[in-house]
Amino acid sequence: MNNKSTVLLTGGTSGIGFQAAINIVDKVEKLILPCRNQSRSYSTQNSFKSLLPINLASKVDFPIVDLADICSIEKWCNKLLKSETHIDTLVLNAGLQYTGSTTARYSAQGFELTLAVNHLANLVLIHKLLPLLSKSTKPRVVVTSSEVHNPKSPGGRVGRPADLGNLEGLQSGKGMIDGQPAFNADKAYKDTKLCNILFARRLSFLNPQFAVPLTVIAWAPGLVIPRSSKGFFRHSRKNNELGQRLFAFLARDVFRITETVENAGLRLSELSMNDSYKSDIFNFYSNTLLSPGKFKFQLGEISQSASDDVLAENLWDISNRLIMSVKY
Repeated sequence: MNNKSTVLLTGGTSGIGFQAAINIVDKVEKLILPCRNQSRSYSTQNSFKSLLPINLASKVDFPIVDLADICSIEKWCNKLLKSETHIDTLVLNAGLQYTGSTTARYSAQGFELTLAVNHLANLVLIHKLLPLLSKSTKPRVVVTSSEVHNPKSPGGRVGRPADLGNLEGLQSGKGMIDGQPAFNADKAYKDTKLCNILFARRLSFLNPQFAVPLTVIAWAPGLVIPRSSKGFFRHSRKNNELGQRLFAFLARDVFRITETVENAGLRLSELSMNDSYKSDIFNFYSNTLLSPGKFKFQLGEISQSASDDVLAENLWDISNRLIMSVKY
């Protein structure tokens, strides 16, 4: 992809997304990193200025967009649509989990928070920004999922497995997608990672009538646990800090089954930028653990549920009705 391209990357203020952004910025004309609030925007700008020369840091925009608020996304997208901007690659990398909590948290519109940020926000962004992707000669969408979407994977076997049922709970968006009354934050996260792949597969199937085919990729970065207090697990630590820190130590330092933030960020930047990943069919890539400390990045297998075309269609349609019910 040439350096005249524009990349929009969500979840780029910390963790894998931040590392990917650092790798991407010298290869593009513009990099857009939505930030949840003004404080996060300022701190991310300062991080870029401290790490990059001014000519690279100046390429990055840090708009205020709360992905837990559909109205915030809608308002910002409308502003972007009025500009002369085009988007070559849309990287849907933002995600959260608050494993350990037995109480659901909710978005600005009253949707369960994991569902709102990890799934519904992606759908809103796609619908609003397709006109900008259509201007590109190499349009691409990259979605960060996880191996835990698959009940047969090591992480997917721990705790309750991902299972969307008949999407009974999605109708309201208030609790578990499968309609089970008891909230389980770990399963809610796994369910949204399954949603990510179904969403990406459906988008690829619908492949908008662009001048050139839209490349759609989903991927699993592996288990990534940074040493800092920031990043993906910051919400889960609030519910069980001792347990989370013990797990991190064992997984990262004893059993060596974790990937580094730097390597995972590099993989995401490659998926976003390298022409070798261009394709007119959906692909899923997995950073597969082969042995302690050794990973292989390769095409991966998705779960049986993730391969269900009817489930993908129903998820797409019901999710659309849910976001369309929001009064802007």
